[in-house]
Amino acid sequence: MADVKLIGLWYSPFSHRVEWALKIKGVEYEFIEEDLQNKSPLLLESNPIHKKIPVLIHNGKPICESIVILEYIDEAFEGPSILPKDPYDRALARFWVKFFEDKGPTMRKSIFLKGEEQEKAKEEVFEMLRILDNELKDKKYFVGDKFGFVDIVANAGALWLGVLEEVSGVVLVTSEKFPNFCAWRDEYCAQNKEYLPSRDELLVRYQAYIQPVIASK
Repeated sequence: MADVKLIGLWYSPFSHRVEWALKIKGVEYEFIEEDLQNKSPLLLESNPIHKKIPVLIHNGKPICESIVILEYIDEAFEGPSILPKDPYDRALARFWVKFFEDKGPTMRKSIFLKGEEQEKAKEEVFEMLRILDNELKDKKYFVGDKFGFVDIVANAGALWLGVLEEVSGVVLVTSEKFPNFCAWRDEYCAQNKEYLPSRDELLVRYQAYIQPVIASK
């Protein structure tokens, strides 16, 4: 049996992407909880360039960056496909994954910054949400007719964004402005509970981390 380890954080959407893919493939793995305040020798050895989680270690070989890891898992292990088989759908999936990755920093700025910088970031997030709301009209999945690559990567928008909104008091998503996105998000969280952490536990974790940061701004 393959030796599979995942260095990550239980509250990280990036770690959960990888866990999700491993579960879809039916791969048994050891989860190693990292301490970012005191990074382990294993993390520093496995990802010496960025020193970040998640890191997948497969038969002693480390793979870094959640998107890269997802594609690796799809190619390295038997089981249901994560990326679409059709070349066009595969390209489309990679387009939307890059869209989510490119917009991630702006989402964080809209929560953590203050003043003019925050307002600028919020406008960019609203534009992103308008695009997603339009894309998700009458759709359950981003690409094709089954859950896959983009849907896994969208986990932060489906669950973590709402948690950050609640903790920070910054309102970005409303059903009046973005009804299709909200309907997608609600169904996503309801249908995928086994792959997502507890929302209540995330709230406690992020309240302890975020509220002091926001209060100090």
